[in-house]
Amino acid sequence: MDITRNVILDLLPLYLANEVSEDTRTLIEEYLETDKELANLAKQSAALELPGDIPVPLTEEDKMKAYRKTKWLMVLTIVILAVLISFILGVTLLVFFVSV
Repeated sequence: MDITRNVILDLLPLYLANEVSEDTRTLIEEYLETDKELANLAKQSAALELPGDIPVPLTEEDKMKAYRKTKWLMVLTIVILAVLISFILGVTLLVFFVSV
């Protein structure tokens, strides 16, 4: 099977991010030896420093949704902990009074 330029172009971002297997790396490097234009493009792309995290602007509505969900999760956590503590306390008192 012949590896086309389009296949290499599809794999190139993964190759540049060092997220390909050794076999794929070898395949791409062998292809780049035959296609100097694409090899230059790969070198230029590898030289670019991209930010790790790209900030995503949030709308006020998105912020409020996140706030409401977080608040709900906190209340749920408190309720679950209260029930758990009450259960443990109840069992402890029951064991204490039964043994007396």
